[in-house]
Amino acid sequence: MARGVGNSFQQETKYERGELGGGRPDSDREPEPFKDYPDVPRIALDPPQLENGPPLWEILHQRRSVREFVPGKIRKADLSQLLWAAQGITADLYGHALRAAPSAGALYPIETYLAVHDVETIAPGVYHYDARAHALDQLKTGDIRLAVARAALDQDAVYEASLVVIWTAVFQRSKWKYGQRAYRYIYLDAGHIAQNVALAAVGLGLGSCQIAALYDDEVNAILGLDGKTESAIYMTVVGKPKN
Repeated sequence: MARGVGNSFQQETKYERGELGGGRPDSDREPEPFKDYPDVPRIALDPPQLENGPPLWEILHQRRSVREFVPGKIRKADLSQLLWAAQGITADLYGHALRAAPSAGALYPIETYLAVHDVETIAPGVYHYDARAHALDQLKTGDIRLAVARAALDQDAVYEASLVVIWTAVFQRSKWKYGQRAYRYIYLDAGHIAQNVALAAVGLGLGSCQIAALYDDEVNAILGLDGKTESAIYMTVVGKPKN
């Protein structure tokens, strides 16, 4: 493992006046903004609830990291709400499908996957969230609690939660425009999304905890990713909090 790589990253991705570099991006090289899984089963989600939710200030006050959960299924409607809060499309403006969370340049390099443990009417397994259709792509089925928990440094919360949301980065979606600076923006984007999910969980009476401690290659293997063009970078566990 390289030592001091964090220091190098910080220095080599800095902007300096008069030396932004890169010139104008070539729009012909812009990657596709969405990921497709055309040959897998698809599960439609409930339309998101857009009105009559709890007050924002109250939710902000109540938000805490929750690491202990009780057994119980999350409602499918609540899963729909969590995913809409994460990356739901909220407007179409100047050719950009704008999402519930901000993204540098409206490029949206983050993809959302799920390890479903206990959600009503949805079989345990691995899923991909299709924001365009507000639907789930079913990638594999089966009990994967242990594999996901092991990949997250054997954390009990990952095993006990009803749901694990896993975020990946498709790096070239940002790099084609921002070069090496893109890596800063990618991790910021993931943070914006995770905060939305944390607040949405409170509004639904659920608990969540954000987790960055993970064995990258093990999570990538679960999702079927190469770890280079696309890689897992962050996750959130969601469940019914233990009082």
